[in-house]
Amino acid sequence: MAPVTSLTASVNQRLTTALSATLPTADAEPLLRRSDRADYQANGILALAKKAKANPRELATQVVAQVESGELIKEIEVSGPGFLNITLTDKAITQNLAERYADTENRLGVPLTTHPGTTVIDYAQPNVAKEMHVGHLRSAVIGDAVVQILEFTGENVVRRHHIGDWGTQFGMLIQYLDEHPHELDHKDAQISGEEAMSNLDRLYKAARKLFDSDEEFKTRARRRVVDLQAGDPHTLATWQKFVDESKIYFFSVFEKLDMEIRDADIVGESGYNDMLDETCRLLEESGVAVRSEGALCVFFDDVKGPDGNPVPLIVKKSDGGYGYAATDLSAIRDRVFNLKANSLLYVVDARQSLHFKMVFETARRAGWLNDEDVKAFQLAFGTVLGKDGKPFKTREGETIRLVDLLDEAIDRATAVVREKAEKVGLSEQEIVENGRYVGVGAVKYADLSTSAVRDYKFDLDQMVSLNGDTSVYLQYAYARIQSILRKAGESAAPTAHPELELAPAERALGLHLDQFGETLAEVAESYEPHKLAAYLFKLATLLTTFYDQCPVLKADTPAQTENRLFLVDLTARTLHRGMALLGIRTPDKL
Repeated sequence: MAPVTSLTASVNQRLTTALSATLPTADAEPLLRRSDRADYQANGILALAKKAKANPRELATQVVAQVESGELIKEIEVSGPGFLNITLTDKAITQNLAERYADTENRLGVPLTTHPGTTVIDYAQPNVAKEMHVGHLRSAVIGDAVVQILEFTGENVVRRHHIGDWGTQFGMLIQYLDEHPHELDHKDAQISGEEAMSNLDRLYKAARKLFDSDEEFKTRARRRVVDLQAGDPHTLATWQKFVDESKIYFFSVFEKLDMEIRDADIVGESGYNDMLDETCRLLEESGVAVRSEGALCVFFDDVKGPDGNPVPLIVKKSDGGYGYAATDLSAIRDRVFNLKANSLLYVVDARQSLHFKMVFETARRAGWLNDEDVKAFQLAFGTVLGKDGKPFKTREGETIRLVDLLDEAIDRATAVVREKAEKVGLSEQEIVENGRYVGVGAVKYADLSTSAVRDYKFDLDQMVSLNGDTSVYLQYAYARIQSILRKAGESAAPTAHPELELAPAERALGLHLDQFGETLAEVAESYEPHKLAAYLFKLATLLTTFYDQCPVLKADTPAQTENRLFLVDLTARTLHRGMALLGIRTPDKL
């Protein structure tokens, strides 16, 4: 099915044509936006009048005379100093929504991007042999939403999980396991994520204790780091045990988060180990990096420390070891030249902004990035805070484990679902399932409804509330529509009736539904999923107003009932699709 042209685009085209006819030499831009005084307001005539040294109201009147209204525009009038207020016909609104409703590809008429590229998204980056904590939440949730949105718009997306699976701590862990070979043995063939993490945590603590107390073990552990970097087969095999054990745990956490993480997408620090030497050589030969006190460094005029001296990006340390920069720069080379990426997107904590600023600039100097063909962008995010406005920690001051946070959210949500279970006829299995969807959805939505760069307070009481800007409010709106559709049964089917007049609440709902595709295009362009969350929340609030003012099953005529069923069903489909793009499920009963 062909994509549906939005009402906004149709109006914009007619105004652009009228402006060009009035001022043929001008760059015509109507500056169209939704308005409280009419369906749309066009503000572009003021700027055009200034350029043409014309009276804006007179110019606006001339433009109105050129507008071809047809069945689209009901009324267009000049307002104020030269604004245009435009009201659409009810028929045009209903017909447009009917085309979206008829989309057999389940895209609601949303077009695919005309020029898709390849975007590599680096997100959800846990560390091997370490528990995931609340600090890992935002990268995973924001990254997953951006992946879903970009893929829906037609972009070719390559997912990358740059896990921490390399470094000096592995010498300690490998040496300890080598000397205590049965520490990771499993009695059962199947092991849960919690058991895997428990084994790793126990082993790490034992290895650390020995490392700190036994100088001979410390020496052996440091030698093992060298063996690892040199690719010693036995050392690599032991290292692989840690990676495999950690993946069992990672997958269990991501499954609880209701996220798909594919093994092929996990390319950690170790994946670029063979490229590090060449990366350093290329940077040094090109003069981008220089030797300073034995280290290979890149300097920047605008990056200085508290003492006023330049702070370099250290690519290779004076002892021959590689810094994080070498790995990140090698990853850029791989993503640009092997994966043929046009855009590199890093969903990483804002506290690493300086590091990535220097890495990106280094890659530009080396010719691996340029803002025309290949661009890199850090989607920096803020911190998860407790109710007290301080970084979210346990009462003992420790970082909160991600699984504990999710379990508590699910427990709270399940209690909320259970309160209403009897009224809507939920089975125990449905209570448990919906409790999970509501709990995880509440956590995700609280994150995604906030601009990524901002910190936000983690307040479970508010997150699982049926009131306010919460995922539960949106999920309840969807479930309420499903209840209406079930009650309608076979007595009335959702059917568009373009001949009917629309009530104000119907018009407002319909015009907002028309903006879904444009909202997604804006979100995909700016990597701002909170704008999609804001769109969906407004959709749910407009639906609430519609319920209050427009009876559906008890409408005045059968045709009106069918038309309103059509409106709410399209609203449900839009809510379902939009929430899915945020990684949130919408149960049919709630």
